[in-house]
Amino acid sequence: MDSQGPYLNLNAVASPVGVARVWQIVFSCVTVSLVAHQAGFSAAYGTFCMFVWCLCLTTTACVVALEFTRLHTCLRLSWDNFTITFAMLATLMCATASVVYPVYFLQAQCPHEGCEVRNYRIAVTVFSCLASVAYLAEVITARAKPGHVSGYMATASGLLKIVQAFVACIIFGALVNESQYRRHVATQYCVAVYSFCFAVTVIVVLLTVSGKTPLLRCPFDRFVVVYTFMAVLMYVSVAVIWPVFCFDKKYGSPERPYNCPRGKCPWESQLVVTIFTYINLILYIADLAYSQRIRFITQP
Repeated sequence: MDSQGPYLNLNAVASPVGVARVWQIVFSCVTVSLVAHQAGFSAAYGTFCMFVWCLCLTTTACVVALEFTRLHTCLRLSWDNFTITFAMLATLMCATASVVYPVYFLQAQCPHEGCEVRNYRIAVTVFSCLASVAYLAEVITARAKPGHVSGYMATASGLLKIVQAFVACIIFGALVNESQYRRHVATQYCVAVYSFCFAVTVIVVLLTVSGKTPLLRCPFDRFVVVYTFMAVLMYVSVAVIWPVFCFDKKYGSPERPYNCPRGKCPWESQLVVTIFTYINLILYIADLAYSQRIRFITQP
């Protein structure tokens, strides 16, 4: 930090990214206030939504405060990589909460608590969606532009890494929900692939955010490209094996059993895993394609 410059950084709230963060704080704060005041939440899904909104609110407020006071320069991490990583993650989490909350808590008819509660829950959904848009605006504004030097996480490949990890979390959620993946060795192999790719992806993100990529004993760009290529091959195998051992008549059921309980049906969990397996396969293929077109920056 320049000792001759001002101690407070007005760009933290006046720049396009700063304005987006201010709106993120506003929308997240309104969402949390509405839920706490009248809309309410319960069970695991409601707790998840409340956790997401509180996490986004507090983290964004800390980011703005650290940039405004320039204290972020004292942190031993790659600040630009950290902020866009969190913005992308917050976009995905808020979007998920914006879907989960109305599905489980919003009904067309007024609940027994009264129509006022329903109206509050509609407002919660609206402001949660607005928070998602605000975080997406930061990602679009801060992402790497052609001809500009940016951190790895600001590139398309870096942003795809975050989406891949998020999709893997959805797959894990479906796996633990009565998916019966232990029935066959082949499906256990699929779980091992999901776990391996998720772990390495998270390690890549953490090394980049912490600025510790030089710790690798090989060039970071080569490591990322080789790993992404391996992930594509492994996901291709999983995309073939998992549906066969879940929906083929020899091993599973091609159609949903009529007596399968809703919410705890193994067939539904297996279908979710299948869908998001193909989504992640597409993401890894796109990641591999983008990795060939960018110049990796380990220290922005």
